[in-house]
Amino acid sequence: MAFAPDYGETLLSHEEAEALTSEARRVLGDPIRKADLYDLEQRIQVEVADEWWGSLLNFDVPMRDLLNDHFVRDLHRHLYAPIWEWGGRLRSRETNIGIAPEHVAVEMRNALDDLSSQWAHQTGVDARTLGIAAHAALVRIHPFVDGNGRVTRLLADLVYLAGQTGWKPIHAYDWEVDRSTYIRLLRDYDMTRNPSALAEFIPVISLEGVE
Repeated sequence: MAFAPDYGETLLSHEEAEALTSEARRVLGDPIRKADLYDLEQRIQVEVADEWWGSLLNFDVPMRDLLNDHFVRDLHRHLYAPIWEWGGRLRSRETNIGIAPEHVAVEMRNALDDLSSQWAHQTGVDARTLGIAAHAALVRIHPFVDGNGRVTRLLADLVYLAGQTGWKPIHAYDWEVDRSTYIRLLRDYDMTRNPSALAEFIPVISLEGVE
């Protein structure tokens, strides 16, 4: 993420600070700078991702355990509940993106159940496309107040990894892509529900040597 020159000194708004947990306010001190908050979020994400990667590399985790709404909410809670009061909670208010909040729970469950079923019944979807499909489906729904991009990219990573059980070498997505094209393809998915173009656009890298 590229910061503006003065980003490190930009302070949280009063409304943002009010949504922080008491523990996060204690850790971040006063005043709270956005750059410090970002660093804390990044550290937690690395810890959560490493824990799940270790589990998936060492155990055969069924895809259905990842592609369900309970897992996604729990993943969001692990990423954000240490910092934000809304961590793990589904969105209950309208936003300028995403579906109406009253439909979030059902649509998220249905979307993930459908992808899980496609994988279980070997309908032809490969692991690379499946992870991107999960990411795109949840971005369209926008189930949480914030953190949707981060949690759905991590979900995609875990789904892709789980789909490669027994493969050598293992591959992972490379999310450092052109943002304007990425957003355009997400919007195309909103209209077509076809993740193929987005899956082709997101490159993958070999993790040769990962145990």
